[in-house]
Amino acid sequence: MKSLQQVLLLVLALSVSASTAKVSLEKLSAKFFDATTSEGNFFVQTLNYLNREPPIEQASSRAEVVTKWIEQKLDHFDEENTGTYQMRYMENDEYFTEGGPMFIYLGGEWAISSGSISRGHFVDLAAEHNGILFYTEHRYYGQSKPTSDITVENLKYLHVKQALADLAHFISFQRQNNTALANSKVIMAGGSYSATMVVWFKHLYPELLDGGWASSAPLLAKVDFREYKEVTGRALLELSGQQCYDRVHNGIAELEAMIQQGRAAEVKAMMKICNNFDENNDLDLWTLFSSISNLFAGIVQYQSGDDVPIVCNYLLAQEDDATAIAKFLLNYIGTRCVDLTYKDTLAYYLDSTYAYGASRPWYYQTCNEYGWYESSASRNQPFGTKFPALLYTTLCQDVFGDEYTNSNISAKVAQTNVDFGGMSPNVENIYQTHGSLDPWSAIGHTDADGATILPLESHCSDFTSISSSDTAEMRASKDTLASLVREWLAD
Repeated sequence: MKSLQQVLLLVLALSVSASTAKVSLEKLSAKFFDATTSEGNFFVQTLNYLNREPPIEQASSRAEVVTKWIEQKLDHFDEENTGTYQMRYMENDEYFTEGGPMFIYLGGEWAISSGSISRGHFVDLAAEHNGILFYTEHRYYGQSKPTSDITVENLKYLHVKQALADLAHFISFQRQNNTALANSKVIMAGGSYSATMVVWFKHLYPELLDGGWASSAPLLAKVDFREYKEVTGRALLELSGQQCYDRVHNGIAELEAMIQQGRAAEVKAMMKICNNFDENNDLDLWTLFSSISNLFAGIVQYQSGDDVPIVCNYLLAQEDDATAIAKFLLNYIGTRCVDLTYKDTLAYYLDSTYAYGASRPWYYQTCNEYGWYESSASRNQPFGTKFPALLYTTLCQDVFGDEYTNSNISAKVAQTNVDFGGMSPNVENIYQTHGSLDPWSAIGHTDADGATILPLESHCSDFTSISSSDTAEMRASKDTLASLVREWLAD
């Protein structure tokens, strides 16, 4: 038998371990609060957490990035529509000499910022080739607002084909209006959705792009993106082991069972869920469990260093499975109760002003073009069974109108694959990279397709400058890209 001293030491050790895990998780949850706003309920905040701008280095104090505007057609494909709008872009000519190439970093579903064209590997490549750097903002995001509001009628000009046509005009405009760029070659880069745009731009406008870098590009449009949570679960397993995976799996399963057994009041008390939550409403129930899974996904998607081990150490320091999940959630909700109702989710997305930034426009794009709804349909993931793709397609219809039936959404998504080739976009001179633990890699190219897979990396983790902290595989990938750019720019 253990002596009293041994027991006390064990209790003290466990207490210190739990306290350390708590402090570490607080640092991690601060990233969540930095990336989201107070607007919208908790489910909305977790979605915004997932759709944030890819990580960037701090802007260089030396770089003089200036903001400019270019006039774009409201509708590039309707000659009778004479409407225009002002598209924002940023420019860094610190390294430029006349005749140098254009290095264009593409914005996605976020507001552009100067860091992406003032520091990092793409900037280093531009410096090597005396290039000028541009960062283009996607229509309807940031300050690039084509219409006065974002009613359903006004959102009809939001489509990736329109955004790609904006880029084509941008390149032509720069060549025609700046003699120093008249014969400049073009290199593009993007991360996540904007990486997809790099591939698709080459598909539609091959003559305008000499080469591109697509970091973490999803290529296959898919309504029920069940694989996403599979890869998220695998990241927990590979970075922290079976115990962590099992704790998440068992904790969520227990919470599901408690609600099914009529113990919803206990669950609501454990997680400080507001009283307006209705456990008998499937949409509320799906919102709850989707939110929990999104928290884990947000950490895995942009994990760096020991992010995942921090989470797992915290979970394993708790007394039981369900309590671990509940306490994990409490780190992300502040002092008030957590709002997890579908009703308030709907109210947020029904706002047709630009007040909530990218949320409504991006959701419109998913309903019209991509799907990419990260569901619980697979049994090969630890996040339970209570967030089907139907949650997201129901929201499409409730927000944007009756035409958004499941069959119509599926047809729109299928058309995207027809337009761009799905997993076979048939493009040349595009270097694609994926982290092996990036959930988005499941619908992107593999090494068999010619992509470079970076071991134990996640989403858009390779934009930083070459450094001594790079793994051998990361360094080799950055060197490969540099060599390719030299080939693409050679006379």
